[in-house]
Amino acid sequence: MGVGRAGQRAEDLINELGITAPNEIDIEAIAFDRGVHVSYEVLHGCEATLVGYGDKAIATINPSSSRGRERFSIGHEIGHWQMHRGKSFKCRSDDIVLNYSSNNDYEKEADEFAAHLLMPTRIFQSAIRASGQPGLNDLKKIADDFEVSLQAISIRLAQLDSLPVIVACYSKRGREWYSRANHIPWRWTPKTTLDRDSFAYDVLHNGQTHTRPRKQPADAWFEQDDADQYELLEQAIPSANGQVLVMLYLSDSEMCEEAYTQSSRSRY
Repeated sequence: MGVGRAGQRAEDLINELGITAPNEIDIEAIAFDRGVHVSYEVLHGCEATLVGYGDKAIATINPSSSRGRERFSIGHEIGHWQMHRGKSFKCRSDDIVLNYSSNNDYEKEADEFAAHLLMPTRIFQSAIRASGQPGLNDLKKIADDFEVSLQAISIRLAQLDSLPVIVACYSKRGREWYSRANHIPWRWTPKTTLDRDSFAYDVLHNGQTHTRPRKQPADAWFEQDDADQYELLEQAIPSANGQVLVMLYLSDSEMCEEAYTQSSRSRY
């Protein structure tokens, strides 16, 4: 998957600073290097603010029990400073998923910048390759190394487009968000509500746990008429706010080999 403008700016900054390992990504030090002073204060109605004047700015971050949230907020505000200088921001986002469906291009760019700043492609790819085909438990360990949330690192894995993976989050209301590797055809979009036959349904409604990805008929996840011809690997674990985080590996290579025209994609 190609890197967007904001992601490339973040990658260039990582290279400029000579960062080669996750433990070298000192987000406060990077902010200081870019002229951004980081302050932690209780905020109401938002998770972070950015106010700049000249070549200096102050990023105020709402304190959180999750260090990953704080770091992503800081990376997000650095992204605004690098990409949208001259504007002030009051940001609701404290993690990659909260603006995932946003129509606000500034927020999307700031999220993309933060994702690439905290999980640079070269360093992140190396960690993923060392895990082979990581499950959610493996991703937890990688998330700890990079000091980011499991949701953020799951989405980053899908967007890396090196594995046939779909990640999604569900609540009892239905699908909250999903992200898929770019090479997976658009028709493989996970259902809007959990199928009773899915492992994720058991996790969400019955409190069951699954420690590794397991085989599952694809029609438990996709509405397509031919989904029953395929199998995939599914893993689901409890997530924040009573939700469930799901990882799907399209282990049947034929699912990713199908070619579709742009017009056929538009139907899904």
